[in-house]
Amino acid sequence: MPKPVIKLTSFGYLHLPRDTDGRPVPPQADRIEDVRDRLRDPAAARDILDLDGLDPRVQDIVRNTPGARELLANLADYADLPAGPRHIAIGCAGGKHRACALTELLAHALNGRGRQVEVEHLHRHLPRVLTTHGGTHTTTPEQEPTR
Repeated sequence: MPKPVIKLTSFGYLHLPRDTDGRPVPPQADRIEDVRDRLRDPAAARDILDLDGLDPRVQDIVRNTPGARELLANLADYADLPAGPRHIAIGCAGGKHRACALTELLAHALNGRGRQVEVEHLHRHLPRVLTTHGGTHTTTPEQEPTR
C-alpha cells in the first residue's frame, strides 16, 4: 500500500498572525521545525538577498550551513516512519531563505526515497523583514545597509 502524501510548508515567523499574547501562530502541522536559532541566516550574504530558497545558490548555502544536513536527514527519517507525519512545517524569520530552501531540499530527499510530497511556501514571495529595537519593517535589497 502506498504511503500517504506528505505536505511540506515553509513560513516566516515575522509574517504570521499573532495570538492574544502577541506570539506568532504557526501553521497547523504534525511537526513544526523552527530554524531561527538553529541555522545561521544566509541572507547576510548580500548577493542572495534578492533570491529565495528555490534558487540553487541559496539551497547550497543553506545545505552547507552547520547542522543543516543533520536536520534534513532527521526530518527525512522521521517522515519515513510507519506512523510518520502527514504535514511538516519549517519556519525561519522571514520564510524566504532558510525555511524555503530546507523545504525544497527535504522534498527532494523524500522524492528520492519514493515519497510523494506537496510543497507550499507561505511567505517566499514577501519582502525581507528586518528587526530593529523599534520593531520590524520590510525592505528591499537596495534599502539594505552595507556591511
